[in-house]
Amino acid sequence: MQTLLLWLFYISSFYAFIPGMITRIFGFRVFRRGKGQQAFALTFDDGPDPHYTPQLLDLLKRYHAKGTFFVVGINAEQNPELIKRMYDEGHLIGIHNYTHKTNWLMSPNTVRNQIMKTDKILYDITGERTSYYRPPWGIINLFDFSKRNQFKIVLWSSMFGDWRESMGADRLATRMLNKLKPGEVMLLHDCGSTLGANPNAPEQMLIALERVLQEAQLRDLHSIRIDEMILAKENATETKLSRGKLAIVKLWLLWEMVFHFMFRLQTVTPNNPFLHYRLRAYQGDNITLDNGMILHKGDKVIELHFDNEKLFDIGLHSRSTVHLAIKMIRSMEKELPSLAQQIMDNDDFKDAKALYGVSMINRGPEKFGFSIRDLPEGWFAKSTGLYLKLLMRVIHPAGQDRLRESSEKLIPKMIIMPIEQLNKYYIVNGSHRNPSKKTNEQERGVEEQLLNVSLLGTPPVV
Repeated sequence: MQTLLLWLFYISSFYAFIPGMITRIFGFRVFRRGKGQQAFALTFDDGPDPHYTPQLLDLLKRYHAKGTFFVVGINAEQNPELIKRMYDEGHLIGIHNYTHKTNWLMSPNTVRNQIMKTDKILYDITGERTSYYRPPWGIINLFDFSKRNQFKIVLWSSMFGDWRESMGADRLATRMLNKLKPGEVMLLHDCGSTLGANPNAPEQMLIALERVLQEAQLRDLHSIRIDEMILAKENATETKLSRGKLAIVKLWLLWEMVFHFMFRLQTVTPNNPFLHYRLRAYQGDNITLDNGMILHKGDKVIELHFDNEKLFDIGLHSRSTVHLAIKMIRSMEKELPSLAQQIMDNDDFKDAKALYGVSMINRGPEKFGFSIRDLPEGWFAKSTGLYLKLLMRVIHPAGQDRLRESSEKLIPKMIIMPIEQLNKYYIVNGSHRNPSKKTNEQERGVEEQLLNVSLLGTPPVV
């Protein structure tokens, strides 16, 4: 009996669990995130619903937004007029099985029949075949990979729990606005009749979605169909990553999610993350900073971390090391005033003495008001150096060459700024000013100094 159960476990893992994990972590043979400057994607599952889908279509039309609907075949069969309206109004229609059943509990042949039956229903209504498929709950089995020549499997980059009415429009809108950025593939639901959903949940979704569409207009963002996003990504002239490098990036971003959860990092600008921070006690030797202040062991500091996904995106879209340096300078100039204001407004940070981070930038941060100090020799300095060199190899446009040419110069250092100095330089009547007024020539000098740039440290600082 134990042997039988063991074999059932092995078979089920190979058939369902392992394929599901590699698609979620590595995006293997699925599409789940796009590229671009001003476009995101709204996708809707489980419909059409005779009550909520017309309201959704009205909303999208009002804001000139295009969506992608992954429909359940039996719902499409019962509401052909809504499928026709989706098609006529320029939305993309994909398949979500004929009934809302998980692929893990169906044989490959049953899954195929579900897909083909739904495809025929859509063809009979619109006169056009679909090429896009999203399995219910995003759960695939091993044989779903064989469909990639006929159907593109589409998952998502963000979901919000909108199938629960208790989520409420306010909390849902906040979650969606935090993810409103180019390339995002948002998962929403225009039907509440599936297992685990609340029948009236789409009502809250519609309220939240209108707020998101209003904000998108203010940010000059627009929602496009999934096929348009896929095409834009395929046509993007950007750096191509090897599979090995891509796997490193995926694991690295997964680690960052775990790290942020474990240490409860806060974000300066949630809708466009660049800097994260947390309060902690400084554990190193006493340090005298450039302004004469002494940082003692046990003093409260605000530890800084770059957003790794943002850095990767900046590096991937930078034409050169100079371009990368300029983007980082501009981002820091925008973030520091907001960070200073958040620290001032939060009583939890009133005892913090300094900003603190770990960096391979040997020259440059002092122009923002930071003091640069060596890390004490030891395992932390060595492990941080290895980590940041790996980070540079992945992100920097010429990271491999920089490591080969000047590895001995890439030494992690502490960067520290007293809080009073942060306030002095970056909070002036709600705006900010830089530590010194830089001429264009001086600014170019900073950018040139940053050609050796790696990045602020992301490993936990102890």
